[in-house]
Amino acid sequence: MHRATWLLGLPAPVTAPVHDPAALHSTLTEVPGPALVVATAGTTDTGRIDPLSAIADVTAHHRAGLHVDAAYGGPLLFSPTRRHLLDGLDRADSVTLDLHKLGWQPVAAGLLAVPAADRTGPLAHTAEYLNATDDTDAGLPDLLGRSLRTTRRPDILKIAVTLRALGRSGLGDLVDRVCTTAQDLAGLVDKHPRLDLYERPTLSTVLFRPTGATDETTADIRRTLLTGGRAVLGRARADGRVWLKATVLNPHTTPERLDTLIALVEGSTPR
Repeated sequence: MHRATWLLGLPAPVTAPVHDPAALHSTLTEVPGPALVVATAGTTDTGRIDPLSAIADVTAHHRAGLHVDAAYGGPLLFSPTRRHLLDGLDRADSVTLDLHKLGWQPVAAGLLAVPAADRTGPLAHTAEYLNATDDTDAGLPDLLGRSLRTTRRPDILKIAVTLRALGRSGLGDLVDRVCTTAQDLAGLVDKHPRLDLYERPTLSTVLFRPTGATDETTADIRRTLLTGGRAVLGRARADGRVWLKATVLNPHTTPERLDTLIALVEGSTPR
């Protein structure tokens, strides 16, 4: 958001605790309008989901816009057992989905969703050198209004093929599998005498670290496993400490692989 406002020449955004509706209400009372509140459905570090319904109540009261970054958590909509975690998403003025995560798409494949077609009016703006009206009338395809990025590759085709092949239920099954596997990994960490679990995962990201390890040691374990080609773990800072971050995205991950990951981390921890 800081980058986006800078690129657009807007004032720097105000960081507000959107997970606390009362604090958000106080912030919007003090900030001169018009305002746009950006909530998150699936944070990158922990996978947490903001209380979307409560946030929507506050933004409606203040007549503020609401955008939800559902880049990570949006595909929970495909899961009958987990879609309730996104209650309130339908009240947003816009939603972004980044389907290279829980959509198994190329990294550039993303969507901007709005509640009504008239919200996409600016996409209808044309330029003579791109789409001459008589060319369109003659039957040449007009693709300009179908993307925000004009000349970039049409990754939406890959999303469409995936939806056509797997459907909502097929994608929902994949989402459930990786989320369940993340819970299994969290269970292994929680039971391990020499590992600490940050919290039970909301999505498919598990944060953990060796018990008693320093931040420097934890970061070094990650680098050792990464450069050695043995495991690709992310890192996150939560509660003022550095954590190893395992993001489960392969629906075919087996329990044996989880055991191997635990063993690799344990074997890289100084005694």
